[in-house]
Amino acid sequence: MQYRKDKKSGNNLSILGFGCMRFPKKNINRTDMDKTEHLILNAVQNGINYFDTAFTYGGSEDILGQILKKNNLRDKIYLATKLPLVKFRKYRDFNSFLNTQLERLQTDYIDYYLLHNLSDMEIWKSLCDIGIERWIKEKKESGLIKNMGFSFHGKQNEFPKLLEAHEWDFCQIQYNYININYQAGLAGLKKAAEKGLSVFIMEPLLGGKLATGLPKKAVKAFNSVNKTLSPAAWSLRWLWNQREVTVVLSGMNSESQLAENIQTADNSAADMLNEEENAAFNYVIKTFNDSYRIPCTGCNYCMPCPHNVNIPGCFAAYNVSYTAGMYAGVQQYLTSAGITGSRINYAASNCKQCGECEKRCPQHIPIAKSMKKTAKRMESFLVRFALRLLDKFK
Repeated sequence: MQYRKDKKSGNNLSILGFGCMRFPKKNINRTDMDKTEHLILNAVQNGINYFDTAFTYGGSEDILGQILKKNNLRDKIYLATKLPLVKFRKYRDFNSFLNTQLERLQTDYIDYYLLHNLSDMEIWKSLCDIGIERWIKEKKESGLIKNMGFSFHGKQNEFPKLLEAHEWDFCQIQYNYININYQAGLAGLKKAAEKGLSVFIMEPLLGGKLATGLPKKAVKAFNSVNKTLSPAAWSLRWLWNQREVTVVLSGMNSESQLAENIQTADNSAADMLNEEENAAFNYVIKTFNDSYRIPCTGCNYCMPCPHNVNIPGCFAAYNVSYTAGMYAGVQQYLTSAGITGSRINYAASNCKQCGECEKRCPQHIPIAKSMKKTAKRMESFLVRFALRLLDKFK
């Protein structure tokens, strides 16, 4: 495993971090504990020492805490979790969340603590009004929090303001070869590095789209340069090529994903890409942008929809209809998008334009408007007829 030094603490962090948002499932509501434990043990044995979870990751903190305790791993890894930015009213509210997280994770300190989705100065100022900076200072002095940072899902011009607003230890941004000029982007990465902050990367595969959702022409372009690398490996190598990147987080939920990512990390270094490889990326970026229409990463923050619309599923199928063709898109719309799994009100046409989802979307997608586009493209007369037939025979 390759390691890069955290500039503030001096910690040597594995360049591949384990994102704990999507542990293996036995069913939609139940984590497969055996598979999850095996993955975490395998990750640690292969040198991964940074694990990232959050208060809102559906039981992730509890599960991770149990596994770390059972296998005596706590002191062998760096543990990161996040404070959800709910509507705090009083100073003591911060303690309420942190104490719950310490209990869930079965630990008495957090190595890397983040304000979750700090997107603009208005939110930061509202937190300052009730004493967040005094609280951070207090918790760091007590040793409960070792390093303090924030994760960012806002507009590009807000990121440098937040960097200057507090003496942060690190930050976490969404960044990949498609998001070069989106959210914090390349400019934000460089600005944070100039300030001496370590930068942790989330969504390196754009919610899996850069692993399995590339247009055929893009995959062919990568293969023409190196057939041994998967699209996922190309994406990770692009990030590790940049010395400003400290850790890349990957939500690995299978042994094959873990093994491939470890192998890629073992063979990656800053400034490793050659002219031919960079040219391939330029072509793939153009091809992807020409065919991919809605920048949904499938994070599910928008769910549940009060009207039962499968928002990420509908958008995924819509995008597939452009990247892989209309037949593949409609097939996905009728099956993997969940349309046939219950009633037809999972379809985009059932969107009531209430806007509740848009308040929670970290990508700031105009979901209501995009649902209209999705329904128009994906629900032709024949598709609507098929949906009604399916609903009739359930």
